[in-house]
Amino acid sequence: MTGGHFEVHGLGPVRRVPLGVGTFTIGRAPGNEVPIDSPLVSRLHALVERFPPGWVLRDLGSTNGTMVNGVPLREARTLREGDRVEIGPARLVFHAPARLTGARTVGVDPPPAPPALTRRERELLGALCRPYLAGAGAFPEPPTVRALAGALVVSESAVKKHLARLYDKFDLVTNDDRRRSRLAAEAVRRGAVS
Repeated sequence: MTGGHFEVHGLGPVRRVPLGVGTFTIGRAPGNEVPIDSPLVSRLHALVERFPPGWVLRDLGSTNGTMVNGVPLREARTLREGDRVEIGPARLVFHAPARLTGARTVGVDPPPAPPALTRRERELLGALCRPYLAGAGAFPEPPTVRALAGALVVSESAVKKHLARLYDKFDLVTNDDRRRSRLAAEAVRRGAVS
């Protein structure tokens, strides 16, 4: 074993799957290292390969795609400690010692500063990010628009307007059902909430 592993959530009890030295497959077929029995997952969905600088994740042309840290995987990507990979109902958290993930190559740009926010936008982000900051599991779900409206004592329409402005400010231009999760993750990453 080379020290790296995936922590697999969403398929029953959390389990640890060690990575070998070659390739590692994820998909619906039972012969994969991580089999995921779901119609949302292709038979051979994704591949993790070991290279000298670390492990690289590729989506193998799956029907429903692969997400990494809430962002669709478009091309091969080197995995970093703590990366969250979403494939159908499965959530995999990547773990590896720094010497195996290429972390010794310093020079990664820090995240950009958060955009200028109004008081109400800060309050909304605080409510939206509360599950992330409270450590509510590896993949916390953000509150619904209704829950946010109740927490802030405003209308759902007002929450939707503030969210639309925040999506623009954080450059989240795609309109998908994971956008609130991506906004929360980006707000935490960029230090807009603490």
